[in-house]
Amino acid sequence: MSLNGRVAVVTGGSRGIGRAIATTLAAQGAAVAVWDLNADGADETVAAIRAAGGTAIACSGDASDRATIAASAARTRQELGQVTILVNNAGISGFEPFLSITEESWNRMMTINLKGPFLCTQELLPDMLAAHWGRVINISSSSAQTGAPAMGHYAASKGGVIGFTKALAMEYAPAGITVNNVPPGFVDTPMLRESPVDVDDHATTTPMRRAGKPEDIAHAVAYLASDEAGYVTGQTISVNGGRYLV
Repeated sequence: MSLNGRVAVVTGGSRGIGRAIATTLAAQGAAVAVWDLNADGADETVAAIRAAGGTAIACSGDASDRATIAASAARTRQELGQVTILVNNAGISGFEPFLSITEESWNRMMTINLKGPFLCTQELLPDMLAAHWGRVINISSSSAQTGAPAMGHYAASKGGVIGFTKALAMEYAPAGITVNNVPPGFVDTPMLRESPVDVDDHATTTPMRRAGKPEDIAHAVAYLASDEAGYVTGQTISVNGGRYLV
């Protein structure tokens, strides 16, 4: 697979899954814009890409704010070119018993996890329409597939991402644009390590007896971004070590 000549945006690319996706797409030949609120982390990802011989820039800002998204998109187009690959990876998690979830907590989860992909896709889709080729890959969650206690707001937001993926896939298939989503399942990331889950203990209860790696998700994303996946759209590509079977 080759992504030579493609320009990709990866939101939330400063660490974990986002960083793995950005470096993997760059290794396949794409020029990558790393968008993240964490400017230092985004710079570190870009430095790793450049050290490996790739092309990348970092754009600092909130991927759920329309003005910031527009500014990042303008800089990306100016420095790298028109964007034809978008990976909506930026997101937050949270564990709260349902009756303890406040309206503010619910709204924040929906703003970052669901409104963010909507705004980023709306900004960059015209580039893909002009190119008659495009890839939108949304990072959802296996928690939306299985349900998860104390994660009602998170599971709902990621379930929305799955529905959003299917709707856009149907609407833009005639234009040569594919839209798919990857729901990670129990992947060892800084976000998971910061949660109340005992990662190493829980890993022993999974079918593969190990946690996933960010690179496991990144390779699935790279496939969906490629020409080889041109007839794949509207799909949920579960990368979860057997946690959820469809």
